[in-house]
Amino acid sequence: MQLNDSKVINAWCFFDWANSAYSLVITTAIFPAYYTAVTENFFGSDKVIFFGVEITNTVLYSYALSVSFLLIAVLSPILSGIADYGGRKKLFMRFFTTLGAFSCISLFFFTGSNVELGIIAAVTASIGFSGGLVFYNAFLPEIVSSDRYDAVSARGYSMGYLGSVLLLIVNLLMIQFNEVLGVEKGLITRICFLMVGAWWLGFSQITFQYLYDKPNGKKINSTLLSKGFHELQKVWQALKKQPNIKKFLLSFFCYSTGVQTILLIAALFASKELNMESSELIVLVLLLQIVAIGGAYLTAKLSGFKGNKFTLLVLLSIWAFVCLTAFFVYDKMQFYLLAVLLGMVMGGIQSLSRATYSKLLPEKTPDTASYFSFYDVLEKSSIVLGTFLTGFAEQQSDNMRIGILALGFFFVIGGVLMSRVQVRPAKDRL
Repeated sequence: MQLNDSKVINAWCFFDWANSAYSLVITTAIFPAYYTAVTENFFGSDKVIFFGVEITNTVLYSYALSVSFLLIAVLSPILSGIADYGGRKKLFMRFFTTLGAFSCISLFFFTGSNVELGIIAAVTASIGFSGGLVFYNAFLPEIVSSDRYDAVSARGYSMGYLGSVLLLIVNLLMIQFNEVLGVEKGLITRICFLMVGAWWLGFSQITFQYLYDKPNGKKINSTLLSKGFHELQKVWQALKKQPNIKKFLLSFFCYSTGVQTILLIAALFASKELNMESSELIVLVLLLQIVAIGGAYLTAKLSGFKGNKFTLLVLLSIWAFVCLTAFFVYDKMQFYLLAVLLGMVMGGIQSLSRATYSKLLPEKTPDTASYFSFYDVLEKSSIVLGTFLTGFAEQQSDNMRIGILALGFFFVIGGVLMSRVQVRPAKDRL
């Protein structure tokens, strides 16, 4: 492949168009509400039987998310080693794409009675999505020159956003007008899952048509598989001499536990606690996406005017307020208003966190890729903690709101730790 080939770049961006549908349509908008509705309908309450064990349906879902991200956190360093040194990016990218897409397709057969199928498919879809992204990102340096990284990466993100929103709108119309189509609402929702899998698998073929591996003759062995872990270990050792970065990462781990978990279970909360239907959740998610664009813009403006640290502290205060307020919200309109506030801080905190981390790294850091690999594993590990905590809190209290409230404390702790971090402008880095 030649660098900066427009056809190859377009094909690479189409992978984002293909897989983002899973993230938005299934994880965020439709599946959580469908899952709670069909399991409660079949079992007669929110208690389900999973492989012979009785457990609350939302607790089970939280634990399933925790398991999936635990597996992803463990797999990520291994996959990174393969991506960097194995010369078989396309092969593994295709494998995880197929795993994720067929997991979505299998959700068509999930009707509530077979809760085991629904949970296992949700876990494998999550692994397929995250695993594919490792190799997708690793292809970027092979298709464009370094001066175009940001522009092409942003283009892929934009295509992912447009593609997923387009499919989500189609799904909304299908669910909203299911009677006109002459199809029962449960079936039309399952057809949406089928469409996501077909969309993901189908459009990814455009990517696979133009991307090629660069065989390097290296065999995948134990040394290669452990390469990623060795890189993470090197970063861990280096952080002992970089207390400021260590403080930031500890703060990031705490508030990321809250951010990522809320984004994953917000729809589940709205479905169970506020009885929101799939069509209402889709409107909610679309509202979040629109507001998040403006929020990201305002975050960038504020950080440029007042600095990264000040802006992050403001965002963390808002996130803590959202968690506290959600505990007392029982009205759908109140939740929509809270969602607008959430959307304002949703995208900004993620992009600003990564930008701040970049500023904290010493100017002559020899291997920034390893540092960001460590950052990504830390983020995935925070999701494991957050989803497990919310599931455990609900299991003990039989109240999902307790778990949301508990997440608020992670933003408070993250804010306290962030206040101790010294963030210099990029031009003043050591």
